[in-house]
Amino acid sequence: VQLQASGGGLVQPGGSLRLSCAATGYALEYYTINWFRQVPGKEREGLVCITGDGSTTYWADSVKGRFTVSRDNAKKTVSLQMNSLKPEDTAVYYCAAVSPGNLCTSRSAAAMPYWGKGTLVTVSS
Repeated sequence: VQLQASGGGLVQPGGSLRLSCAATGYALEYYTINWFRQVPGKEREGLVCITGDGSTTYWADSVKGRFTVSRDNAKKTVSLQMNSLKPEDTAVYYCAAVSPGNLCTSRSAAAMPYWGKGTLVTVSS
């Protein structure tokens, strides 16, 4: 499966952005999709996971209640709705896939074999 993240940009604190992860190749429902983010000098941080049937696990406490993940297997797209953005949310955001798609088992970047290119989110006034 090939992935491509998009939707990043510059937003003011308190604003919203919606990121998309578009997939090509095998049927998306066979993959669990994870969103990560990374700032310079830090490890890639696992944020949230969504299984093939739409079950979600939010790994990062910092995004619970503000970020919402969803997927449309028919359109081969996974979305990350980000609300109430803070300057500390500034990072490059990535989507990653792992199979099978029925469980969220790991938040580690090392466990993800398939990655899309990142999209930069900047939260600043």
